[in-house]
Amino acid sequence: MARPFRQQVDEGILDRAAALFARRGFAKTSVQDVAAAVGLSKAGLLHHFPSKDALHEAVLAQADTIGKQVLDHVRDLPPGADRDRRAVEILVDVALAHPGLVALMLAPATQLGSEDADPGTATTELVLQAFAVDRESTEPQRLVRVVGALAGLAVLTLAAHAEDRTTAWRPHIVDTCTDALGHRRPSAALSDPHQAEA
Repeated sequence: MARPFRQQVDEGILDRAAALFARRGFAKTSVQDVAAAVGLSKAGLLHHFPSKDALHEAVLAQADTIGKQVLDHVRDLPPGADRDRRAVEILVDVALAHPGLVALMLAPATQLGSEDADPGTATTELVLQAFAVDRESTEPQRLVRVVGALAGLAVLTLAAHAEDRTTAWRPHIVDTCTDALGHRRPSAALSDPHQAEA
C-alpha cells in the first residue's frame, strides 16, 4: 500500500476510533466496534494497529499533536477576544477535518468531574490553555463560558458533518462559539430589543 494512502487510511481509523472512545469510553469500545465503523474486518484493523491498546495510544498521540498545534497558533496572543476567536477558528477547522479526534479532545472538558471520561485530559488541558484557562484558578463565569463554547463547537461541527454543511456552517459555528465566550461581534444585532447582552 502506498505510504500517502496508508497514512490517510490510518488517520481515518484514528478519527473513527476517537469518536467511539469519546462516546463510549475505552473500556466499552471493542476492536470489532472500531473495525465495523471503518469498514474493515477485525483482522484488517489489527493489520494497521496490532492491539486495542496500540490503537488507543495512537489516538491519544494524534489528539495531543493537534492540541499542541492549536496552542502553538495562539500562544503568543494576549488573552482576550482576538485570542479566543483565533482559538475557536482553529478548533472549528480541526473539528470539521477530524470530528472524532476533537470529540475525544473536548469530552473531558465538557464532562468536568466525570469518572467515565476517557483519559484525554492532558490534551483537553492544552485546549483550555489556548483560551488562557486553568480549571483551578480561572473564575467560574469564564470557565463556564469556555466549556460552553467547546461543547457547542463539538455539537455543531458534528451536526455540520451529519447535514453535509461543513463549509456553509463554518462561519456560523465560529460566531456562535465566539458569542458564547462573551465576545459580541460589532455587526451582531440583538434579535429582540429587550434581550439582555451576555
